[in-house]
Amino acid sequence: MSKPEKQEDPEYRARSLALRLLARREHSRQELAMKLRQRRLPQEIIETVLDEYERENWLDDARFADVFARQRMDMGYGPVRILAELQQRGIGQKPAALQEVTEEEWCARAVKAREKRFGLQPVDDDLKLKMKQVRFLSQRGYSGTQVEWALEQTAPVDDR
Repeated sequence: MSKPEKQEDPEYRARSLALRLLARREHSRQELAMKLRQRRLPQEIIETVLDEYERENWLDDARFADVFARQRMDMGYGPVRILAELQQRGIGQKPAALQEVTEEEWCARAVKAREKRFGLQPVDDDLKLKMKQVRFLSQRGYSGTQVEWALEQTAPVDDR
């Protein structure tokens, strides 16, 4: 097949595009399928290509979830938000990166996020500032318990 003929072949296009996308970063199967559907490729070809890439271990939802969770944790996000974002990307189970982190470590991360954004001054006397910090930490994906614990801290916490 000549080069122009290959580029017209939908299976060749699906393989080529999927491989280029995976070369940039990890993708979940759902994300990759959606990106291929946006290019108006036939569903049966998409499924065939993705099945083959999973067998070759080029596409792996567990690996994607672990990498994604670690990146989001490094950005200061909490477990609730990370899990919600993974569900949006078609991942139903909790990745290993999140299972390794204890509740104490999540609390320490919440304190660190609060300290970075607001400092650690007491907020008991200023309801407006307290609510602002609660909203910030909640939107970041920390649980109510983690937020409460973070707001009680007035000194940096060792997060190991």
